[in-house]
Amino acid sequence: MKKVLVIGSGISGITCAIECAYKGIKVVLVSPYPSERAQSVLAAGGINAVLPGPDGDSIESHIEDTLKGGCFVAGKDAVRGLCEDAPDIIRWLETLGTVFSTEEDGTIKRRAFGGQSYKRTCYCGSSTGKQIVTALVMEARRLEGAGHIERIYGLWFHSALIRDGKCHGAIFHNGNSGCFEILTADSVVMATGGQNALFGKTTGSTLCDGYSAGRLFLQGVDLKNLEFIQYHPTTIETAQKRMLISEAVRGEGGRLYYEEGGRRIYFMEDRFGPGGNLKSRDVCTRCIEETGRDTVYLDISFLSKEEIMKRIPEVYELCMKYRGIDISRQSIPVSPSVHFFMGGIAVNNKHETNIRNLFAVGECASIYHGANRLGGNSLLSAIHGARVVAASLKNGTEDTGAEDFSAELKSAKDELASKRNTASQFPVMYIRDLLAESMKQNLGIVRNADRLKAGIDDVDYYMSIADKIRYDESEPAYLAYSLDAILTLARATLVCALYRQESRGSHLRSDHPDTSDEYDTSAIISYDGGRYTTCLDREGRYEH
Repeated sequence: MKKVLVIGSGISGITCAIECAYKGIKVVLVSPYPSERAQSVLAAGGINAVLPGPDGDSIESHIEDTLKGGCFVAGKDAVRGLCEDAPDIIRWLETLGTVFSTEEDGTIKRRAFGGQSYKRTCYCGSSTGKQIVTALVMEARRLEGAGHIERIYGLWFHSALIRDGKCHGAIFHNGNSGCFEILTADSVVMATGGQNALFGKTTGSTLCDGYSAGRLFLQGVDLKNLEFIQYHPTTIETAQKRMLISEAVRGEGGRLYYEEGGRRIYFMEDRFGPGGNLKSRDVCTRCIEETGRDTVYLDISFLSKEEIMKRIPEVYELCMKYRGIDISRQSIPVSPSVHFFMGGIAVNNKHETNIRNLFAVGECASIYHGANRLGGNSLLSAIHGARVVAASLKNGTEDTGAEDFSAELKSAKDELASKRNTASQFPVMYIRDLLAESMKQNLGIVRNADRLKAGIDDVDYYMSIADKIRYDESEPAYLAYSLDAILTLARATLVCALYRQESRGSHLRSDHPDTSDEYDTSAIISYDGGRYTTCLDREGRYEH
């Protein structure tokens, strides 16, 4: 029987494990923490699907909206598969016990989301991700009890076992024992999320720090479209992080405005008409940036408190808990924040990387969203991509064979030991914090060559002293061995943003404000002995 190692237990990882188990494939699901702590539970707004109804929506419209929203960088075949699979995914989630909000006749409610021609975002109040994770965990536990899935928590990814262009498994650090461990498998699926920690406080979990993509990049795995970073237009500041004000608020009629001369300026409606507040996220973010204000306002107070508690109760509770704002009477002060990464590990339509038997799925993989993701397509792509991977694995992968990886294990141990012997006054998190500030300053909503080069210079300096950083043994070992790869990923992201000399979707260059046909496809970056090599994917190696 084939054995598959799935790394990451969010929605994409746990779905992949379930789908592989359905197909008779033995699965080992590994992550530092249980699925209930994954970033997936934070997904509030909903999941897109075209369902039967009188509104005239169609799968072709969903495909067109997704391609248009992504500025036609995503592959047509990949997007078609995503949108065609969506109705069946909703039906499957219902059979697992996901409780969607419904109309009086029992049909699933759908709300309007930005950049979409119809109301097609199915939701569970404002806690869609939490509901889906709960249903998937119960199904995974059933399959675990039947012996089809083995779940292991407390393991932190260190590196893939790659020889001769083929992946044989991975090395992990056990946070409980303090030891490194090897898990071999016939195939490995990365489901490790995005790159939030590069920017410090974002709307996402700092557990999703991009380390796995950076480490794999150093091991020869291609990355793609790193410059496409989505800023969500409506977030609020809290002491711990940026908190997302769901697009559901605008879907329920919420209006963006700023105040000038004692009156409200509804800038999105002034520019785009009555539907302006539901423009795609990149457009809304750009328009907020153009106001020249750090903060604008989102008003939903024209709805009664009863209606708000019925439609978006989590948003009401979030604003009241963290900012003391009663949104039934007050507007919400919002500003854009890093929210989602369209770029990541380069995969083809089967979610294969350029390393045999190594796959990637979810936010760590770049395939469906192009230059900008539509709200509601994230949960969809996480589940659909996992199903694609499982189908690919069912159709057969190479046997990896038994090999001795003691040299790789010794290298991992030596790497960590070297961190313990440094005498620097600067701890790892000091450099991580400096990196986040530099990335926010130099790779913000609007970029230019001077700022990007300044960011690269900053990262080069951090990399030059990385081997001298103090490792505090009271902190997780992961903090010590992850720094080099995180810095490498940060540099690769800046290089990609400098390479794409145009403005497209979420990538805005003040020195290249127009969209250029020269860059009308994905950009690939490779690492070769310290060189960062970029090229355009003209041959469609990774998507079609």
